[in-house]
Amino acid sequence: MKLLTLAIFAVSFLLVSGEKARFDDHRVYSLKIQNEKQLEALQDLENSQSGMFYLEAPISIHKLAEIIVPPHKFADMTELFDKLEIENRITVNNLQKLIDEEQPKLSSRTTFGWDKYYDLPAIYNWLDEILQEYPDILTNYDVGTSYENRTIRAVKLSKKKNNATIFIESTIHAREWITVATTTYILNEFLTSNDPEVQALAENYDWIIVPVLNVDGYSFTHSNNRMWRKTRQPYGSGCVGADPNRNWDFHHNDVGSSSNPCSEIYAGPKPFSEPEALALSKFVESIGKVNLYISFHSYSQLLMFPYGHTTDPAPNHDDMLQIGEQTVDAISERYGTDYETGDIASTIYLASGSSIDWAYGVAKVPITYTFEFRDKGKNGFILPADQIIPNSEEVLDGLIAMAKEAKELNYL
Repeated sequence: MKLLTLAIFAVSFLLVSGEKARFDDHRVYSLKIQNEKQLEALQDLENSQSGMFYLEAPISIHKLAEIIVPPHKFADMTELFDKLEIENRITVNNLQKLIDEEQPKLSSRTTFGWDKYYDLPAIYNWLDEILQEYPDILTNYDVGTSYENRTIRAVKLSKKKNNATIFIESTIHAREWITVATTTYILNEFLTSNDPEVQALAENYDWIIVPVLNVDGYSFTHSNNRMWRKTRQPYGSGCVGADPNRNWDFHHNDVGSSSNPCSEIYAGPKPFSEPEALALSKFVESIGKVNLYISFHSYSQLLMFPYGHTTDPAPNHDDMLQIGEQTVDAISERYGTDYETGDIASTIYLASGSSIDWAYGVAKVPITYTFEFRDKGKNGFILPADQIIPNSEEVLDGLIAMAKEAKELNYL
């Protein structure tokens, strides 16, 4: 859910040239917003066509923003910081270096695994393999078709009848590669693990898993721009895509989203304008009763629940907080990874039109959560591949605790 506002000129260039974006010597600055004048000036950069873009957008006073600045804009940004007295510090000196080091330099692997990141065809090939290997446990679903005519797929894992249903939606934001890697790791553990707790989790619940929802955007991050966030439907003036996690028909575009098609938090011209979000909503409604809906994101190490559009507590806020607290405690046990839990609006920022708010408010799923995986900004979206397994292990620990506590409270 962290934000990145991509400069219009850069997007237009990529659409025309097809070349892969590079971020050589681009710096990341962390900014402390202390007044309305600073906030307005930083928000104006969204349409500046200057090559600068946000990792964490300026949403409100007393919130941090993170901006990526190309070398030719260092002096201009320093001048702006000085003029408006914006507190700032450089957190990354060369973004491209992080991207270059994300994947392992050498890999002799010939089969699908979890020591590197994979593109969409490789992920779908692996799904085909496990569907063939476990035909009595796994069922394939074609959820729908994306704007660019890619198939959105889901897999159901069911080992017995009359189980409660847990739904996992992954990679709604294209650049969050760790989400699909973690999702496939967890699915593989459900099929192969000898851990009694993992076996029980796979045995006692039906799991419906969408490994990659934003299939067009995810493909684009591999072919053209590693930092792409949105869908790929054009909206004129060189602007492409909407934020699929602001596009759901629940308080659509109320707050924490944008009507500007070039914004990275563009909510779309209407609810479910993005075929990916519309298809998933219809799929969820077709399932019947879903007991728990989970959305996987990165980064920030957060576990959040409704609401995002208001700070007013959800009816069962206390139960979701209790489940969340047990979950983050479990996540921390293996590697000491520190998560925070709470409702979206209070924990990170106001944001309307999200999938978990829609699942809670419209589809009537009684408990819904968003995970924001590792880390807290050192690598951000560019989490090195050697963290895939540790991240996946601790998230699976969290899911075990989440299911136990939810069952204790009669949600599962």
